[in-house]
Amino acid sequence: MGNSLKRLLLVEDNMNDIELILTAFKEYNFANEVVVVQDGEEALDFLHCRGKYALRIKGNPIVILLDIKLKKINGIEVLKHIKSEEKLRLIPVVMLTSSREEKDVIESYTLGANAYVVKPVDFKEFVHSVRELGIFWAMINEPPSSVK
Repeated sequence: MGNSLKRLLLVEDNMNDIELILTAFKEYNFANEVVVVQDGEEALDFLHCRGKYALRIKGNPIVILLDIKLKKINGIEVLKHIKSEEKLRLIPVVMLTSSREEKDVIESYTLGANAYVVKPVDFKEFVHSVRELGIFWAMINEPPSSVK
């Protein structure tokens, strides 16, 4: 694993959910950097190092936690873009949503999402889900070397 910092990208526009996710990671002493962007357009700017992210440290995040319902460009469109781009398509993407709609689940997996997590309403359950996600994607999962 080396000692390089593994960066997660959280694409979420709900401030409460952002706070819960960051709290969950902090509670677990999750040392990884979590970059938070609040809409699909900003997510793509981050991934392509453009706009206010033009000077960011290069390198893809080890995982993207992507809400489906976003302003400007929704999560499904962002997912389509990520999976169609040569230099981005191997990044694991976890769809985070409050939607249990079967069509969203099917579309997400069809487009190449690696996981689909319905946000629990209960705080403790949500913290637990996020913590488990973080442990898996940052510590257990072994990405292809081209993603590292």
